[in-house]
Amino acid sequence: MKFKSLLVLFFLIFFSKISLSNENKIVYIDLNMIMNNSIAGKSITSQLENNHKKNISKLKKIEEKLKKEESEIISQKNVLTKEKYEKKIIDLREKAKEFRKKRNENINNLNNQRLEATAKIINLIKPILSEYSEKNSISIIIDKKNVIIGKTALDITDAILKIVDDKIGKINLD
Repeated sequence: MKFKSLLVLFFLIFFSKISLSNENKIVYIDLNMIMNNSIAGKSITSQLENNHKKNISKLKKIEEKLKKEESEIISQKNVLTKEKYEKKIIDLREKAKEFRKKRNENINNLNNQRLEATAKIINLIKPILSEYSEKNSISIIIDKKNVIIGKTALDITDAILKIVDDKIGKINLD
């Protein structure tokens, strides 16, 4: 009986040490912070904002022209014949329709650029994460937004941010 209890105790101690030595290391990273605070992320954000401002400026000029044309047509209502007035209104509506179409295209293009830029930076970060995980014997890296509770010691965001800034730097979208 004592022999069996000693044997069970031995196996418990032996296997618990084996299981502890093979413990998988799991860490997490805040990818949003990397995207917003890295040199690469800031350069992408800046370029996207500049493109957006240029598009808004162009669209405002077109909108002002349309408003001016509308007020001219309204002021000529009593001077023009009914047919000419209606033709000008139809032309103005077509121009307004083209304006809305162009505005929607600009919005879609900006969204596509944003998605492509995000994919580009993530593709550049993946090898860095892979290399980091091999060097530090990490089994799994999880995005912070998927972690409910975790020790701050498991957060590798700052270390990865430094590596990303050193290895990637600025990214050009063009």
